[in-house]
Amino acid sequence: MAVRAIRITGDPVLHSPAAPVRDIDQGVRELVADLFDTMDRAPGVGLAAPQVGVPLRIFTFGWTDEADRLWRGVAINPELWISPPPPGEPDIDEEEGCLSFPGERFGLRRAEHAILRATNLEGEKYEIEASGWLARIFQHEYDHLDGVLYTDRLDVRDQRIVQKITKKLGWGRPGQQWLPGVDDLEA
Repeated sequence: MAVRAIRITGDPVLHSPAAPVRDIDQGVRELVADLFDTMDRAPGVGLAAPQVGVPLRIFTFGWTDEADRLWRGVAINPELWISPPPPGEPDIDEEEGCLSFPGERFGLRRAEHAILRATNLEGEKYEIEASGWLARIFQHEYDHLDGVLYTDRLDVRDQRIVQKITKKLGWGRPGQQWLPGVDDLEA
């Protein structure tokens, strides 16, 4: 369908809880198609509707695991259950990025296991038990639906770095965005 501009940290839609989807109508179908196009062009492994300025509880995901299995889908009005995150500091393999804080990566401890329950575009409910990176993707995207960016979950030291980057790049205010395939920004 179309690639949409991705909002950057500071835009109010990113920092507010999203509303539930009431009906899966043509507008929702077009939004989901645009989310996939935007996620793929960025490139990213997930994208939530608030990241493109739409305050609805929808996210897309697309990731290929170590067994070369493609996990690709849409979660409408998702619920997420997670195991307790492991204690300690994040390892190098626990770094993640975000299309709404492009170009940067920080270590963040996430739960190793998650259960996603959601509705697909056909209105059918489904459940996925996930571990590892797929569980991380679900947690990251689900946070967006609650108005939480992964940078909000970082430790104090990394929070200071995030604040410096935000100030230096002029982010942290409404209206900041980038267009995948046009602007030279990536997560």
